[in-house]
Amino acid sequence: MNYMEKYAFWKSQTALDQEMKKELDQLTDQDIQEVFFSDITFGTGGLRGLMGVGTNRINIYVIRKATLGFARYIQKNKIPGGVAISYDNRRHSKTFATEAAKVLAFVGIESYLFEELRPTPMLSFAVRHFKCAGGIMITASHNPKAYNGYKAYDRTGAQLNIEDAEAVISEINQIENPFLIQTVSNDLIHQVKSDFDELYLSLVQQIKIQDEPKKIKIVYSPLHGTGAKIIPSFLTREGYDVLPYLPQMKIDPNFSETDSSNPEEAAAYIHTIQYAQQVQADIIMVTDPDADRLGIAVRHKDNYQLLSGNQTAAIELYYILSQLKKQQKLPSKGFVYTTNVTTDMISVIASSYGMDVVTTLTGFKFIGEQAEKNQHKGPYIFGCEESYGSLIKDFVRDKDAVQAVYMLAEIANHVKLQGLTLIDYLETIYQRYGYNYEYTKNITLPGLSGTQRIETIMNHYRAHPPVIEGRKLIKFDDIMHQKQYQGNQVLPLDLPVSNVLKYHYEGQTWITFRPSGTEPKIKIYFGTQASSMAIAKDTVDALSEMISKEIEKL
Repeated sequence: MNYMEKYAFWKSQTALDQEMKKELDQLTDQDIQEVFFSDITFGTGGLRGLMGVGTNRINIYVIRKATLGFARYIQKNKIPGGVAISYDNRRHSKTFATEAAKVLAFVGIESYLFEELRPTPMLSFAVRHFKCAGGIMITASHNPKAYNGYKAYDRTGAQLNIEDAEAVISEINQIENPFLIQTVSNDLIHQVKSDFDELYLSLVQQIKIQDEPKKIKIVYSPLHGTGAKIIPSFLTREGYDVLPYLPQMKIDPNFSETDSSNPEEAAAYIHTIQYAQQVQADIIMVTDPDADRLGIAVRHKDNYQLLSGNQTAAIELYYILSQLKKQQKLPSKGFVYTTNVTTDMISVIASSYGMDVVTTLTGFKFIGEQAEKNQHKGPYIFGCEESYGSLIKDFVRDKDAVQAVYMLAEIANHVKLQGLTLIDYLETIYQRYGYNYEYTKNITLPGLSGTQRIETIMNHYRAHPPVIEGRKLIKFDDIMHQKQYQGNQVLPLDLPVSNVLKYHYEGQTWITFRPSGTEPKIKIYFGTQASSMAIAKDTVDALSEMISKEIEKL
């Protein structure tokens, strides 16, 4: 059906929710095209989009359709076990989670539905703990309040890989009428109560490397989300002086007391920095609404400095490897996982300690997939991606901000006992491995016109690699076609097909173009290494400005 036919079909449904009927009646011609021109499909984080009426929006009918498709995939492949389900603080999240459980119940699949909202990593752990066939997390992660989403997990607790997601999409696409999907509430729906928290937290506690006297003061915010339920109480129990920023501790779908729900953005720290200044905190920790990402700000020379996801990951990895080596607990062989848009420091640090490095595409589902494949080849040591996500121990198979909070609290405390801050600690890492600087430029291009514009940008750079004055292009990766070009040579790339371009230049400089799989934007990543941070930053700033000017002319 074209978008007008889909619109007419929805209009004809007598069972359509009354609020959605009103929404349909108020749509303009352009709105109709926007909400019906396509169906939301699985990206790097499952389904994610604006809430509202239509096939290109997140609503109860899209959730039911996705769940029935997921259920049919599980049954067709005879995957044993039920499905674990959790949700965040967003509008309709609990309703969507409950509806998913009721769809599963109707087709005879058990579910383990969290009684209250809980973090994404706890959902991943629940899949493994209950030996489930899969999992569902209702969340839009760090997106603004108008969004919601649906992350689907495999039996290992990792997000569905590309092959499995395509199989689920195939099942979803065979469902012609979402309004005929039946639901039921019965004893196949099991409630996961708060006592489950301790099973998870007891494993988080085991990532601890040193147990030193606690001297740091922590300001914490969950940005109105799931971290509020477990992180402050856990840190307090572990002996840390934790000062939750109370206005943002409230579970709130409107994110009323924060300027951003994304810890990657400086706006998310405005209020907590003001509070931290009042109480003279050493560190600010901010988790995103579903508590899989962590951002921090560190008090250094009486100012609070934000650290990037690349920097916090480098700090975590260096501390873990160096401390385990000091304690003679570092295995001779282990695996560190990173992505092709994450700082080169991860690979360099890992290699310096003899670890094997596995580089994947963006998205923790790829790290989870590789961790599963390598579990009998050597121990999992660490995994991370630039977008503020890391995983220290793989009893979870997704990024885990609870683990990150706990480990970074230990590191910050460790360096304070030496009279240092995390900024000082990072400087020692730079002095050893070189000054790496990375920057991600996000260009938001919503709607159908935005999709077309992103395609134009990608086609241009696929045919015309960026030219950097004074830096020779060494090679470039066209991951869509699984090829790497080195001069006249064309080599195969062992990465899944994805619309990503990465260009490698002299001076350990690189540029990557990647349309987001979950948001209406194209992301352009820049990285370089230099003899000082100032030089590295100037280089990246110049590259970003150059690319921006080129894109404006396209």
